[in-house]
Amino acid sequence: MQQVKLVSADSELKFALSGEIDAATSEDFYAQVSAAYEHGKKDVLFDCSALTFIDSTTLGTFVKIFKKLKADGRSMVLEHVRPNVKKLFDICALNTVMEIRP
Repeated sequence: MQQVKLVSADSELKFALSGEIDAATSEDFYAQVSAAYEHGKKDVLFDCSALTFIDSTTLGTFVKIFKKLKADGRSMVLEHVRPNVKKLFDICALNTVMEIRP
């Protein structure tokens, strides 16, 4: 089960991610983030402290979000990423283009 919760929309859009986001739920994840972003185009911060699993489809979804924000001159940050999740970003070298904070 995955959960995407918009926790703040002040100076940036801050989402708390929890559980698992995989091929079955990544479209819903993208739709929720996109809807909030289109409502108020701001930088996006993902709190991943409770995110326990992602798959390659979800990596693609993060890339899609990242490209959309970059095209608009906005930034995306992932923070508190668990080692097992961060490993996927590292393997694909996405940690070199996306800001991932401990």
